[in-house]
Amino acid sequence: MFKEPKTKKRSLIDGEKIHEDKKSKQEDVKTVQKNMYGDGVAWFRGEIIGKGSFGCVFLANSKKPKSKHSSYPRIMAVKSAEVSVSGSIQKEKEVMDNIRGCPNVINCFGEEITNGENGQMVYNLLLEYGSGGTLADLIKKSDGNGLPELDARRYTRSILRGLRHIHKRGYVHCDMKPDNILLVSNSRDGCFDAKIGDLGLAKRANQKKNQKKNKLGVYWRGTPMYLSPEAVMYGVQEPPADIWAVGCIVSEMLTGKPLWFSKQDLCVDEVLNRIGEDDESPCISSEISKEARSFLKGCLSRKIMCRLTANMLLDHPFLKGLIEDDAIEVKESHQEVFDINTITSSPLFSEDDDDDDDEMWLCSYSDGSCYSCSEGDVDAMEDEEITDARFHEVQQYQVTLTISKGV
Repeated sequence: MFKEPKTKKRSLIDGEKIHEDKKSKQEDVKTVQKNMYGDGVAWFRGEIIGKGSFGCVFLANSKKPKSKHSSYPRIMAVKSAEVSVSGSIQKEKEVMDNIRGCPNVINCFGEEITNGENGQMVYNLLLEYGSGGTLADLIKKSDGNGLPELDARRYTRSILRGLRHIHKRGYVHCDMKPDNILLVSNSRDGCFDAKIGDLGLAKRANQKKNQKKNKLGVYWRGTPMYLSPEAVMYGVQEPPADIWAVGCIVSEMLTGKPLWFSKQDLCVDEVLNRIGEDDESPCISSEISKEARSFLKGCLSRKIMCRLTANMLLDHPFLKGLIEDDAIEVKESHQEVFDINTITSSPLFSEDDDDDDDEMWLCSYSDGSCYSCSEGDVDAMEDEEITDARFHEVQQYQVTLTISKGV
């Protein structure tokens, strides 16, 4: 009888031991990170569920979940960083305070300073927890086949309602992508609602900026695959750029693949060059419905003046016939938890503004020229954005692009 060599057995055992050691080290690191940040006054810090350049995201459990006087839900997500490097999270808190009141945007429950085991001060942003993970996770589970169109339509409607609210409050998200759409369990039918999260890169719309021109290229915020042509070519990120990203997200939901998917792995510069080329429009799958193709064309027009607004897209046939669509639309909630330490600036728009979203698209270019687009009208005006270097140091990128002649 053939006997398996002992060396192979030892190799398998050694491999298992290495795997167990690695797993143990990862768990130790998570424990250390948890202890480093400390617990809150009314919540316990749980396991780490995410990391980024800003810091870490943890689960958090309320210390008194059954108390009628508790201002926190039973489970939250807590975004944390040492106070000395928490500028981007504090910026996100300010944005969330100014756009609060929409059920389609992740809710913020406040902020708190905790003390870690080594005495360091930690800034914590307390957020609504998406127990269903992210839209990116859901798309990945489809194994490249995409989501059922009905689900994609439902998530799209929720995303657009949230984005309409953000734009109405005078902000541009700048980093719309499946990873930043969280799936939150609802109490109505046990399903998940899509909510916009991660506003760390959000900016005020139509504000002047002090950005020096450089020879290497332009600056932009966000993720390359979801950037609009005007963002890539001119560094312009206004509400239409978010609409372009919505088109990328919807296409990815329906097909299971990124809009600029290629069988060959493309580097960042190659992706950006494809987006920035005037003569190349993204390929819209012929396997999706006629209504879906029409919807995507309304999002992915290279001409900003031809790109639809969030409110226009909500009236598109692609989103008609959904449950609650003909009923009273979910109203923006004003029953929120207010943090006594909140410092906010006044909203750009009053609560009494109507929902008629026929605002002008404003677009500025690197040569100083500007375009405002409403019903095809084009007017020159100045339009730039105030940039605080403290918050955008790690969020801006220099890109070298080859732009075809004549652009």
